[in-house]
Amino acid sequence: MNRRRLLPLALALPFSEPLLGAPRARLRLMSYNIKRGFGMDQRTDLERTIEYVARQKPDLLALQEVDRNCRRSGSVDQAAVMGKALGMKASFHKFMDYDGGEYGLAILSRLPVKKTVTHELPPGVEPRVAGEIQVEMDGEPLSFVSLHLDWTTTERRIPQAHALTEALAARKHSVILGGDFNAKPGSPTMKLFGEDYHVVAKQGHRLTFPADVPKIEIDFFAARNVENPQKLTSRVLDEPLVSDHRPLVMEF
Repeated sequence: MNRRRLLPLALALPFSEPLLGAPRARLRLMSYNIKRGFGMDQRTDLERTIEYVARQKPDLLALQEVDRNCRRSGSVDQAAVMGKALGMKASFHKFMDYDGGEYGLAILSRLPVKKTVTHELPPGVEPRVAGEIQVEMDGEPLSFVSLHLDWTTTERRIPQAHALTEALAARKHSVILGGDFNAKPGSPTMKLFGEDYHVVAKQGHRLTFPADVPKIEIDFFAARNVENPQKLTSRVLDEPLVSDHRPLVMEF
């Protein structure tokens, strides 16, 4: 792993990709499939990932494809390393044991975390979970969820989507999902989420994968129990190198 000095958050640049026409909001949310810091140049460089994320200054960050102590990524706890560098609290949610460590997803938060939950989902070609943290906004609870659905077939994604929506159904407060849905707009998976959630529209370019020349839209935010959800918008950031997915940001 490249040992460049990490960019301190206090020295991070202003937002490099502001939401066009949007007023400054209370929370800046980001979702990013980081592919364990493995970029389109075939190099694992977690410091590069951290430096890019730092420039976006997220308050809540949903990460997918995160390693913890795996040999392939330098045997480091990637969520913990990112959290320390960014000044955020990190929670890791394990899919499975892999390569001497663990593989899964993570959530980072600048806000105090009141509760952390790992939701087990039906397995696809790999085990799957979704991670949830609960924070407070203006004294009201807010659940922020990171998800990464099966990448192979609709038949495997649908049970996972059902299980997650059912697990979160009891939440009477606001819920924001962010992640790699591995499903296209209008697909059965996205229609299922659309029954309970408002899938957040994107400003500008919509395609998120592959990062260098995006051809499909499979990364989304979705919201439930929020005021005026139709006014929410997200944006795909123009980052073609750091991962094989492009990141999303949303102000809430």
